[in-house]
Amino acid sequence: MRENHWSCVPRKKRWIVTTNSNHGLSIYPNLIMDLTPISVNQLWVADITYIRILRCFMYLSVILDAFSRKAIGYALSKRLDTRLALGALHMAIDDRHPEPGCIHHSDRGVQYASHEYVKELTLYNFQISISRKGNPYDNAYAESFIKTLTSEEVELWEYRTMEDVQERIPSFIEDVYNQKRLHSSLDYRPPCEFEAMVLVTQNPCQRALITAP
Repeated sequence: MRENHWSCVPRKKRWIVTTNSNHGLSIYPNLIMDLTPISVNQLWVADITYIRILRCFMYLSVILDAFSRKAIGYALSKRLDTRLALGALHMAIDDRHPEPGCIHHSDRGVQYASHEYVKELTLYNFQISISRKGNPYDNAYAESFIKTLTSEEVELWEYRTMEDVQERIPSFIEDVYNQKRLHSSLDYRPPCEFEAMVLVTQNPCQRALITAP
């Protein structure tokens, strides 16, 4: 088949680097190596991935609550810059209103180490945590989300336009991942259901309101 040029030639995938750690900005210590979160808004993890469209790429910045695995902030853009990361951060802050001391963990990318991003984290009294160099397992919660997004959504669709991505990705995050995607680490519950269960368990007043006729 090779001699007659009948064999299939696989299309080469083009990989996009989303983490530029070659910068002179401050790098903060990793605060989560031995940490297992036990409540919401204790640990947020952030990461950026890319989505191929017909002639270029779009980028997705996402923030998860590591306790429930819920995606609490996200932003899409054709530009891989600090504004993209800030869009996800502001969405998460507006939704969760975290108490001072919440840990924000990310890789060593320039978007997260930038003066503008660090200024926002400091303004809202986050503890800043950054992965060790060359160790993707330090951000395993976010890496797991991106793997799920890629295998269960991105690889199943052929996005042609920016509008396709803007329509499908938020729908997958909100309606599928947060509401329906089961996690073995959450006793096979989706993130939103797990958070609701924990809220009722930890707050007797909330339980009374829910069970009242």
